[in-house]
Amino acid sequence: MFETMSLQSDAGRPPTCETADCLSAPRGRRRNPPEWRTIYFGLGNSNFFRISGVRFSIFGLALAGLLAAGCAPAPTNRFQGYIEGEYVYVAAPLSGTLTRLAVARGDTVNSGQLLFELERQSEADAAAQAEKNLTQAQAQLADLKKGERPTEIESLQAQVERAQADFKLSAAELARREQLHGSEVISKEELDQARAQSEANQAQINQLTADLATAKLGGRADAIRAAEAAVESQGAALAKAKWAFDQKQQFAPTNAAIHDTLYRQGEFVVGGNPVVVMLPPENLKVRFFVPQDKLPQFKTGASVTVRPDGAAHPIQATVNYLSTQAEYTPPVIFSRETRANLVFMIEARFSPAEAAALRPGQPVDVELP
Repeated sequence: MFETMSLQSDAGRPPTCETADCLSAPRGRRRNPPEWRTIYFGLGNSNFFRISGVRFSIFGLALAGLLAAGCAPAPTNRFQGYIEGEYVYVAAPLSGTLTRLAVARGDTVNSGQLLFELERQSEADAAAQAEKNLTQAQAQLADLKKGERPTEIESLQAQVERAQADFKLSAAELARREQLHGSEVISKEELDQARAQSEANQAQINQLTADLATAKLGGRADAIRAAEAAVESQGAALAKAKWAFDQKQQFAPTNAAIHDTLYRQGEFVVGGNPVVVMLPPENLKVRFFVPQDKLPQFKTGASVTVRPDGAAHPIQATVNYLSTQAEYTPPVIFSRETRANLVFMIEARFSPAEAAALRPGQPVDVELP
């Protein structure tokens, strides 16, 4: 099964049987050269191999070294894991036909970039109508606050001036009649008539002055408050219409890679159904499992080294989550040996720059620093 292996000594090539000493020995009793020895290594009862030579120790040491290297245990501070991504599903809250899909699977988008657009003509019409209603309500409120028109106020002002002139004339007439009554030229009845006319003219002045002030004040307080409420209501209706119009367009909330698109242009999209699936770099994380006896070595905020297969250099990640319960837990733990079955999940996140080259599902090795 195994061939005999021979190692040459420092003395050079061993003598052959062509020498006199060797030829003179009887067949079957010829001696091996004095500088050679044979060592047997048994492999059971029937299989064995043999190594010959005085330098057998060099081969044995090399073989022992290879066996030791092949059976060396893996580093105890290295754990297996994989990359996982938290996807962002972008949807519109309203239904409509997909009129524009601005991205494709595999694209990279920046924050604020247009992703898709739904049909929004009805929302545009509703916004225009709400804007006109708001303008009307605002005009009505302004009219109430202004009061009467300028020409009406001027007319009231002229009436006040005429009333003042009538009062002035009646007051002078009253003064003359009081003098004549003192001289007993006129009767008391004529004096009373003059006094009544003067008082009537004064009352008319007061009335017209109040009317003029009311005209300048505008509408009543209750009417003004009602008009103000109407303006607020129409403003809210306009804001809602504009919101509905804007929601028919969706933009990237952050820098990300487009993982997938779920609708084609021309298809009807139900409100709330995602159209674009994004994967921001900051949403990539490494998930790995550690035995329960290694768990105390990990803390939130600690740094770990991640080594993806084929990567040019390791990547640093920060531990952000330690599972609160074990995975693959036996039903009951009675002995110290069964504790070896307990593992805990740990998650660590990368910086966006480091995560750019990673992909979900990628296997990695995680090491403690």
